[in-house]
Amino acid sequence: MNFLFTCGGTAGHINPALAVAGRLRELMPDARFLFVGVNGKMEMDLVPREGYEIRGLDMTYLKRGHDLEALTHNLDTMKNVLRSQREAKRIIREFKPDAVIGTGGYVCFPVLEAAHELHIPTLVHESNAVPGLTTKLLAERVDRVMVGFEESRKHYRHAERVLTTGTPVRGEFDRISRETARSELGLAPDEKLVVSVWGSLGAGHMNRIMSELIPMLDGAQGFRLIHAAGSLYYKELMEKLTAAAPEHAQNGVEVREYIYDMPRLMAAADLILCRAGASTISELCYMGKPVIMVPSPNVTNNHQEKNARVLEAAGGSEVLLEGEFDAGSLLQRVIALLDDGEKLRSMQEAMRALSVRDATDRIAETILGLCK
Repeated sequence: MNFLFTCGGTAGHINPALAVAGRLRELMPDARFLFVGVNGKMEMDLVPREGYEIRGLDMTYLKRGHDLEALTHNLDTMKNVLRSQREAKRIIREFKPDAVIGTGGYVCFPVLEAAHELHIPTLVHESNAVPGLTTKLLAERVDRVMVGFEESRKHYRHAERVLTTGTPVRGEFDRISRETARSELGLAPDEKLVVSVWGSLGAGHMNRIMSELIPMLDGAQGFRLIHAAGSLYYKELMEKLTAAAPEHAQNGVEVREYIYDMPRLMAAADLILCRAGASTISELCYMGKPVIMVPSPNVTNNHQEKNARVLEAAGGSEVLLEGEFDAGSLLQRVIALLDDGEKLRSMQEAMRALSVRDATDRIAETILGLCK
């Protein structure tokens, strides 16, 4: 069988597709896989790293607003959508997929629309509690909509097409133990690890906070810190730290542009600091990791805060909003949590209780069922 996946823009859209493709490859070793993304975006790097072929389309996003600049930009976007849809049809005719699956990003629209017009079975997965514009548009066309949260079903007109599957997690999260991960990272048995990650591209506000927090660490803080700055902010952050904290590496701080080995780091970590994207949440719950979440305020319908509040209500997360804290108060909160073993254990249990552990299998079964 042939499976075509389309996704892009952020790791939160790409990783669920990789998780499902990996499971289908385990079930059907002779199956063929092809991904379609946007030229110049991170999927063009991440997908080949996992051994899959990917084709790129030239796409742009819709800009919110009604001024002349936004209208001109959106007119160009519509032209790109039509051109991309024609290119997607050419790719589909050539590859002959048995199903086309979208897991988020504006590239999903032209690809799934093209597949629909060619009468290929189509599915879209929405990991956020509130669907984005692309999913809302596609929900009227695709054969199945799969959602990460049961409460999401109310946002769709055709409930009979909507299945609650949870959000898939890559198999790598199952294949590494805490002990192995900590050994590979060179952590002492009693050494604590905090991982700070704010989206695949990074977050300006949180990098400013971390640029102030890292110089406060003197090596005696009681934990190691691995911070991912993101591709947009890594150079700027390193310049700041070179001036303000030139010995940060000797003080137990590692700064990376991007975390490629997230399963290892998450398995080893005692506490995670992060945004509240749905894919990240599914991984955190699966691994049972205590978390301090700072939802991005720059997302549609404030869906990250809605995601984070679900975890907070269950007792697995603490939620801080941008502007409500500074570097000093964040550091105090981190140290307080790491010193409270009972609190950390309670948060771990709450996170695990929220996990849909068979989400990847549910989605794979839905795809195969639709093909039949």
